[in-house]
Amino acid sequence: METTAAVAREIGGPFSLESVTLADPAADEIVVEIAGVGLCHTDLAAKDGHLPFPLPGVLGHEGSGVVVAVGDGVTKVVPGDKVVLSFNSCGRCAQCRAGEPAYCVRFMALNFAGARTDGSNTLHLGDIALGSEFFGQSSFARHAIAHERNVVKVADDLPLSLLGPLGCGVQTGAGAVMNSLDCKRGSTLLVLGGGSVGLSAVMAAAVRELATVIVVEPHAQRRDLALSLGATHAVDPAVGPLAEQVRAILPDGVDHAIDTTGIVPVLEQAMLSLANRGRLGIIGVPADPSAALPLNLIQAQVIGVTVLGIVEGGSDPDVFVPYLLDLYRAGRFPFDKLITTRPFSEIDEAVEAQHRGEAVKIVLVHERKAGNPTWN
Repeated sequence: METTAAVAREIGGPFSLESVTLADPAADEIVVEIAGVGLCHTDLAAKDGHLPFPLPGVLGHEGSGVVVAVGDGVTKVVPGDKVVLSFNSCGRCAQCRAGEPAYCVRFMALNFAGARTDGSNTLHLGDIALGSEFFGQSSFARHAIAHERNVVKVADDLPLSLLGPLGCGVQTGAGAVMNSLDCKRGSTLLVLGGGSVGLSAVMAAAVRELATVIVVEPHAQRRDLALSLGATHAVDPAVGPLAEQVRAILPDGVDHAIDTTGIVPVLEQAMLSLANRGRLGIIGVPADPSAALPLNLIQAQVIGVTVLGIVEGGSDPDVFVPYLLDLYRAGRFPFDKLITTRPFSEIDEAVEAQHRGEAVKIVLVHERKAGNPTWN
């Protein structure tokens, strides 16, 4: 079928809206008409060459929409169902069988290779095969092919066009608190970065009833938002050394820290902010793929530090996304407060606005067309 996609033609270049050809769905594949798609730092990291993905290609991995066609082996959804798209996983390795699909041994091949496992591409621009299958979806488009493993069916009472970030950024931040670090009631948390991932962690911390939640964020508006969402303190990193600011609040240090920045000096300050037996969760994607965290071995041994790499919040989307939506319905996880919508056609302008800090999470929405399924 013919559809419209935002094509990244070259590393560091702008997106280009193009008419592209979407393949027919294979047996386990699902065609989704995209209602909205979140703009994530990971998309931009891939476009700018910080993460592996073949260009020209179509990115986008926080899509939500309506199923319009399914392969003959699909039983999970039918045309007309509303879905959130998330990361892909194999379903067969030891991690997937243990309910840990975020650590699937084939994660990179299934989410970054740019083609199906048989080497075919789901998207073409004329005779040019485009990098596709980004996170098993490539949803910077009017239509996307996803897989039975990476769609989550959602109810009709929800604002469909806003739900895509639950499939990555929101579940990553919330899952870091609830799954990966499993922060307990009354414990303390340092969140480095007040973007959508960091603020999702703040909301999860509020649900878990943590005693102290400190957010470090240079933008005053985001600091204010963090406080409104449940943070107890919001720190400006420009005021002084981060570890000193944290220990002025908690002299013994924090139990947990989550980094969303990928900036090594920030991570070093986080290490200095940890309490004995403290844990540091690493989420942020560094601009330099070779970036490494210097670790003082004596310090690490003396305080018993744990450094944990976190992917997708250690989440199983089929379990965790519905849980977050139940919290949202109950008024306990207002992720929609993070979202600003813009027309899909303004994707480049949205990138610049998000870079300037004018919005926490931009969701690009498509106009509805006559005769198409409606979304709210």
